Amino acid sequence: MARKGPKNPARRTLLWLGVILLALAAVLTGGVVTNKATWQPKLALDLEGGTQMILAPRVEGGGSVNEEQLNQAVEIIRQRVDGSGVSEAEISTQSGRNVVVSLPGTPSAETRALIQASADMNFRPVIQSGDGAAVPAASRTAADKLPQPTAKPTNGSDQNWVTADVYKQFEALDCSTLTGAQKAARSDPAKPLVTCEVATATTPAIKYILGPVEVKGQDISGSSFQLQQGRQGAVTNDWAVNIQFNAEGTAKFKEVTQRLNQFYIAAGGEQGTDPRSQFAIVLDDKVISAPRSLAVITDGKPQITGNFTEASAKALSDQLKFGALPISFEIQSDQQISATLGGEQLKMGLLAGLIGLLLVVVYSLFQYRALGLVTIASLVVAGVLTYLAIAILGWTENYRLSLAGVAGIIVAIGQTADSFIVYFERIRDELREGRGLVSAVENGWKRAKRTVLASKAVNLLAAVVLYFVAVGSVRGFAFTLGLTALADLLVVFMFTHPTLQLLARTKFFGEGHRFSGLDPERLGAVPLYRGAGRLREPGDRPAVVRPKNAGAAAEAERRMTIAERRLAERQNQLSGSAKNTAKDGE
Repeated sequence: MARKGPKNPARRTLLWLGVILLALAAVLTGGVVTNKATWQPKLALDLEGGTQMILAPRVEGGGSVNEEQLNQAVEIIRQRVDGSGVSEAEISTQSGRNVVVSLPGTPSAETRALIQASADMNFRPVIQSGDGAAVPAASRTAADKLPQPTAKPTNGSDQNWVTADVYKQFEALDCSTLTGAQKAARSDPAKPLVTCEVATATTPAIKYILGPVEVKGQDISGSSFQLQQGRQGAVTNDWAVNIQFNAEGTAKFKEVTQRLNQFYIAAGGEQGTDPRSQFAIVLDDKVISAPRSLAVITDGKPQITGNFTEASAKALSDQLKFGALPISFEIQSDQQISATLGGEQLKMGLLAGLIGLLLVVVYSLFQYRALGLVTIASLVVAGVLTYLAIAILGWTENYRLSLAGVAGIIVAIGQTADSFIVYFERIRDELREGRGLVSAVENGWKRAKRTVLASKAVNLLAAVVLYFVAVGSVRGFAFTLGLTALADLLVVFMFTHPTLQLLARTKFFGEGHRFSGLDPERLGAVPLYRGAGRLREPGDRPAVVRPKNAGAAAEAERRMTIAERRLAERQNQLSGSAKNTAKDGE
């Protein structure tokens, strides 16, 4: 007869799993409806094809590029590409002279500009600012009223840097003719610069007269972005960008902010408008931000605040972090590459995965009968979870599935099935010891989950180490291996175990039907593969273990199903018959 068990907790667990699946599906559906996502996962360069750019290095002041500089450039470009959200990119050197960048799909103009951006990042003090539009010729300052320097400039904010020629250039400049992707001519760091801060969705175009470079981009040791904290330590909804200077940059920045902060105070603090309290961050001779100095920064850790969104704060942080590339690049060639070879390999990989999955299904049904259907259903749930996660990550994090990633998923099929086999064998061991199915499921789970957790911990550790140590396609393998290990844990805990708790209460499984996989007559047979890498040994001869005392025997007999009692009776009859035969022989 069927046993009673923890039906309601099992159903609640399955319900929560259903909620998780529906939530993931709803998120992906929302992305598809808004045309921000697709039902298919994004594919990497080897499966989709993409764009290949050959970059020729240009060294400031002329000269050749050595191997160390080129390798450093490759690493920084890789950081730039990863920082922009493009995954599975291939970046390498060619003949020791050029850099080859291969990106999946068609890169955006912003990505191209980020890759091509040179190392000309620096900090210049603002001397004057104005509207980004050009001043009409009729309204421009007369020659006799143009600024005339009265002395040699004493610091970067000195207005004696503004000569008549500089001011004419300032009035004639029209920022609307510039775009974020255009490159300006390389300026002299020891002279003033007339340039623009190009308009964005939230800020208008502004043009500036900047003093000479006072802090170089190479002095930045790190950059990050975060939600700003208020005076009481509470987190606000405003985004901020943090900069970290090295020792040399810290000393220079302290000196500059002491001067700029004086202009800020003299102008009346927050009510003032003196542009000389601003310090412009310049990349490729264009201003990307020009914050005011509200205090003297002595620790080399300034924070930039303003009307940032999360996206704009991340963009500025990336520019600061990766803007110190020692070499500038020019795109020599730009061409599309196909994924014919990757497509063929994908077909072979999917075929191998299908064969492996079919073998797992056949083995499960052969060894576990109807219980094998639980394995199949668990694999389906794990597959759905993994698919939804990869598709959502492709939309939100621009993750792309590579051929190595597909290999990681295929490897995970066997590891996932292994968890179920360990659990099923623990249940069978409990049944052989005379326990009822409900008790066997609970006790078997207590023993099996320790093994499963230890196994998945090893898998996750290996995946994490591979992901952070390796580069290129190996990281794709490590990522999917870790992702499927997490999906496996979720499925075993929230689907496989609760399902068996419910099935243990049914007549078909609870009474040990011959096709249930829990038939007492078949429990004496040791399977060829017992899970966790263990194979059947020649000496394995399991038998029903009998309790050592009468009280335990009575309790075990009370727990036995009808099928188990019948099996015990047949064993007793066979044992008695064997004894009689032995006596006759004597």
